[in-house]
Amino acid sequence: MKKWLFAMLIVTALVLGACGGGDDDATDNGDNGETTETAAGQEIYENNCAACHGADLSGGVGKDLREIGSKYSSDEIVDIIHNGIGTMQPQNVNNEDAEVLANWLAEKK
Repeated sequence: MKKWLFAMLIVTALVLGACGGGDDDATDNGDNGETTETAAGQEIYENNCAACHGADLSGGVGKDLREIGSKYSSDEIVDIIHNGIGTMQPQNVNNEDAEVLANWLAEKK
């Protein structure tokens, strides 16, 4: 029994070692070529904005955001997230998430 357990431990160590430790600076999340920040921006959007602005950014209760980056910079979008604009109320999104979201939205042109 001890030999079998030891053999499994060795095999497990070899398999995990072959996988590598990863690259902390890697940006590919392995899904479909999207960067980690892109995926994070989409997730933050889905969790905080999609209910009003639509899953595809096309609008609904909130404005259409498909080309928001052609109208506002990332910094302006962060300000809108935190302070609201027009009928949009300020959103309860922390600064880091607001910046990731704003960078993602600013690319929509």
